[in-house]
Amino acid sequence: MNIRPFDTLLIANRGEIACRVIATCRRLGIRSVAVYSDADANARHVRLADVALPIGPAPARESYLDSGKIIDAAKRSGAQAIHPGYGFLSENADFARACADAGIVFIGPPVAAIEAMGSKSAAKALMEQAGVPLTPGYHGDNQDADFLHAQADAIGYPVLIKASAGGGGKGMRRVDRSEDFPAALVSCRREAASSFNNEHVLVEKYVLRPRHIEVQVFGDAHGKLVHLHERDCSVQRRHQKVLEEAPAPGMTLERRTAMGAAAVEAARAVGYVGAGTVEFIAAPDGAFYFMEMNTRLQVEHPVTEMITGLDLVEWQLRVAAGEPLPLAQQEIPLRGHAIEARLYAEDADRGFLPSTGTLALFDPPQGEGVRVDSGIETGDMVSPFYDPMIAKLIVHGPDRDTALARMRQALATTRVAGVASNAGFLQRLIGVDSAFARADLDTGLIEREHDALFPPSTPASPRQIALATLAALLDESAARDAADPYSPWAATNGWRLSGSATRQLRWHEGDTVRIAQAQWVADNWRIDVDGEYFSTSGTRDGHLLHARLDGAAVSAAALAHEGALHLFDGGAPRVLRFDDPIAQAESHGAHGGDLSAPMPGRIVALLAEPGKVQAGTPLLVMEAMKMEHTVTAHRDGELKGYRVAVGDQVADGAALVDFTATEDEA
Repeated sequence: MNIRPFDTLLIANRGEIACRVIATCRRLGIRSVAVYSDADANARHVRLADVALPIGPAPARESYLDSGKIIDAAKRSGAQAIHPGYGFLSENADFARACADAGIVFIGPPVAAIEAMGSKSAAKALMEQAGVPLTPGYHGDNQDADFLHAQADAIGYPVLIKASAGGGGKGMRRVDRSEDFPAALVSCRREAASSFNNEHVLVEKYVLRPRHIEVQVFGDAHGKLVHLHERDCSVQRRHQKVLEEAPAPGMTLERRTAMGAAAVEAARAVGYVGAGTVEFIAAPDGAFYFMEMNTRLQVEHPVTEMITGLDLVEWQLRVAAGEPLPLAQQEIPLRGHAIEARLYAEDADRGFLPSTGTLALFDPPQGEGVRVDSGIETGDMVSPFYDPMIAKLIVHGPDRDTALARMRQALATTRVAGVASNAGFLQRLIGVDSAFARADLDTGLIEREHDALFPPSTPASPRQIALATLAALLDESAARDAADPYSPWAATNGWRLSGSATRQLRWHEGDTVRIAQAQWVADNWRIDVDGEYFSTSGTRDGHLLHARLDGAAVSAAALAHEGALHLFDGGAPRVLRFDDPIAQAESHGAHGGDLSAPMPGRIVALLAEPGKVQAGTPLLVMEAMKMEHTVTAHRDGELKGYRVAVGDQVADGAALVDFTATEDEA
């Protein structure tokens, strides 16, 4: 097809999905219109679009969630249709209805389908009528806390509390004991109200060692429905997906056929049109149960595109324009294997705390079978207002083993500096001997494999210290040359009139100081680290380091940023700081009598009364990047009072409480 379905399209979203839709528009010759909040004025999707219009302040409720502003922007730009992406207004029936009232095509399913699937409780009742298997649980309207507690006790633990209007892992809590249910319900409702403005929940049996398998479905306005095979999304943290792959490992043709048929029937039951995803919980015995239907395109849709060779955004646009689906069920390809990894700005070793700031470096991977979907580039901001995703790394190969090898290489060559990232964690997750590599999958994989995925930190190797030292010496030489390229006194190559230069560089990594002795010998730096000697030379090309260590060529990367050197040498990045003994002496022993905010966020609950508390006692709850984070006492001590109140917006590092550790009082 070479006829464009629309002349002008507005994308009512941000980040990588906005960039993804803009790319399809460009290929089809459609004029793209981006919208942006104050926080996104210089965002990548704004730079890529043909037209970009401001829609308000940074908070989503005042910009991306304001349907009136979105529709006004569409009218001003002359857009015939609005693509909502995923999240924000993508599953909002009122927004879809408002688009229709304004004479603008909503790129999504009919309003009735969104409403039918928008409530998990109502959707499960509808699926029961359609003969789609359901997880045992309570899906009704009685929201009395004691009643729900009694239902959970009757179902049997563990249970899962889920926000009825939820998605993306928000408003979900697993409860393993009856006595934990009340607190979990309060937290779940609070997060659901914040994320979806609806605190209605349901309670379901938590299937032990379940897999999360979803089926991509598509329907057109002519009554035709197909599925585009399944995706395994079992690897999750906080009920949010981390890795996705297609097809699902170990899937038999019989099971694929059964799940595909059930997904199509689920879509048929609501008269579905457009792209949707039917999600199932699959038990170890082969049974599967309907979990929910997402009436939108999913974050993980690229793996389906990779195994089918289809552009699902183009399908969305053409179906919304009234065209029939281009392929029948038997014509949809299934070629090879694809894996997607979500690269987040977060610190996996600190409970996946989001990280914000300027992205000093984002060097994405390249290579055969590698695709990168991203809404951010070097120099862009990772804002506290939105999801902290940096990019989706997608690989494809003729089989799963090839795809795994390509993903390992992709992660090894991904470089992020300026914010924390989960790149190192992802490398461990897909390692050669990992549970994921063995396809030993379930939604508890990360918790089950905790010791392997979160090993004790190890210091940088002598080789890495040598590479960091070489990079620093080359940077110093380049700076001197730039300042006065003709002066012999500015030379830093190590030559001396008598003898050779010797340098000592002290690196600070965590609480450890590493010393590198560098001596200029025969036109090379001979670097001694912990008794290991390296003959080194090299050149710099931006952040890239082309080095030779004892004659062997090494390709690494090193970036100096905010007083630290970020070294990328195939594994997890190393952050090394020049050690300043005087500064360390001045700050030695200093400590605050407060606990600080681990990230920017909003205070949503104060949990403890002033007085004696034990280490691990929950003190308060913060909300940041759409998730709740509990701050706990780091030691036994006395909580003297709070420095914040519920509703306060606090900055990263802000003092939260007055706290005195027991050992400090002694």
